[in-house]
Amino acid sequence: MALARIARNGYRRSGSSAMANYANCEKDFISEDRCRSPIGGIFTHPHKKIPASGHTIRTLSDSNFGSRGMRTTPQYQFANAERAAESDSEYESTKYPTLEATKPGQKPRVVVLGSGWAACRFLKGIDTRLYDVVCISPRNHMVFTPLLASTCVGTLEFRSVVEPVTQIQTALANDPNSYFFLASCTGIDSDKHEVYCEAVGDDGLANAPYHFKVAYDKLVIASGAEALTFGIKGVKEHAFFLRDVTHAQDIRKRLLLNLMLCENPGISEEEKERLLHCVVIGGGPTGVEFSGELSDFIMRDVRQRYAHVKNYMKVTLIEANEILSSFDLGLRKYASKHLTKCGVRLVTGVVKEVHPNKIVLSDGSDVPYGLLVWSTGVGPSEFVKSLEFPKAPGGRIGVDEWLRVPTVEDVFALGDCAGFLEKPVLPALAQVAEREGKYLVEMLNRIGKQNGGKALSLKKDIPLGDPFVYKHLGSMASMGRYKALVDLRQSKICGQDAEGISLAGFVSWFIWRSAYLTRVISWRNRFYVAINWATTLVFGRDNSRIG
Repeated sequence: MALARIARNGYRRSGSSAMANYANCEKDFISEDRCRSPIGGIFTHPHKKIPASGHTIRTLSDSNFGSRGMRTTPQYQFANAERAAESDSEYESTKYPTLEATKPGQKPRVVVLGSGWAACRFLKGIDTRLYDVVCISPRNHMVFTPLLASTCVGTLEFRSVVEPVTQIQTALANDPNSYFFLASCTGIDSDKHEVYCEAVGDDGLANAPYHFKVAYDKLVIASGAEALTFGIKGVKEHAFFLRDVTHAQDIRKRLLLNLMLCENPGISEEEKERLLHCVVIGGGPTGVEFSGELSDFIMRDVRQRYAHVKNYMKVTLIEANEILSSFDLGLRKYASKHLTKCGVRLVTGVVKEVHPNKIVLSDGSDVPYGLLVWSTGVGPSEFVKSLEFPKAPGGRIGVDEWLRVPTVEDVFALGDCAGFLEKPVLPALAQVAEREGKYLVEMLNRIGKQNGGKALSLKKDIPLGDPFVYKHLGSMASMGRYKALVDLRQSKICGQDAEGISLAGFVSWFIWRSAYLTRVISWRNRFYVAINWATTLVFGRDNSRIG
């Protein structure tokens, strides 16, 4: 098996000679359908079946990859971990459009899957003098998620919380051998050092669905996670998630639509109460912040601009245990008291089933709703589940202390999609993902300077440095009405009570805004956010419904 893998790697890295021989042999057969790919490969007939190199191909029907809220056409994945040399002939019989392997004398190529916190922190720090970079993601921007809830009600504009990936790492737009591909990764062949992709939004292409492959020297998997639904019937069909700008746009449109529908003549009192009942499932920071933004929106804007229906609008927050369970006990009590004072109804319960106009709790009670927002944490995506890599608790990709996937060469995983195999799994937080991205890019830059960037070139005498250690910096959550919580204790990770600063109230709100304003992705976005906050303070929120 080892000899077979060496032979295949040598064949794959022969590069242009193998492709030239193939093109000459097949010239008569594909002369009408072939053209030179802009990414260095050969386009084949659009209707040819996509092969698998000795793998069983399974179809993931209408799967939602990651937590991005993007649905694509059926995906293909590689189900078998074992590779056999005799199966290569089946794969080589048809060619993907290909970004081919780097050749001797060229810079090694790092392929990054994803555009979230971990991926973008890695992209920002990668030394493009040492590496060519390819980023593959179904969205071309990073979202500053801590401020996403504010966009749902118009406190901030959507563009204020996003930053294009090509501005985070300009080499993706400017360097001749670095690229950004708007696509979903559908499979990884770690033996051949290749990833298989399907373009997103390829309806305008003649060859849709459009598949291609990219060879890598180092692979960084940072594809994120998706919202947990716990298998509850009706959640995916009827609830809104809050993990991407598209989710926030959908929530905003539904909220404003329900407000305007209720002003039409002939709408019954019962129907008005249902349409204007906003239910939030999940009492974590996202659920609490969204509930606080909604209550602020009702108090400041709905009462002034929708006077006919203002008394019908209600917010209910449903949590199975206790809201903000990771925060200090005193802060949890303060949050419960403040939200209740602001008109948010707190309910302890477990959702059993979701219907188009109501949810059913485990005690048999019904809760009608006009807007349902689901915020109960995240879990592994279908793409992560499909990978034949070792899994950490919770189904994440298992990694060692240097964020390497231990069973394969040159593959790293970080962020919400990864977890330690021999240490406690870290929480799915932005600061965890960002810290991992910073650690990994510094390590790969060191390796690149010691000529260890090429595939299969990591030598034992190249030190990796100290293993990754995470130190929790604290947690913050806004609750609306110029109030917030700041918890700087270490107990969130250590699993035990620890001393630290805990603040609540206006001072915490000022700290919350100041901290996030300085952490926003770019100076352009900081300017946008500051202007949006000032505009909202003076003129109120914009209630235009577009789309």
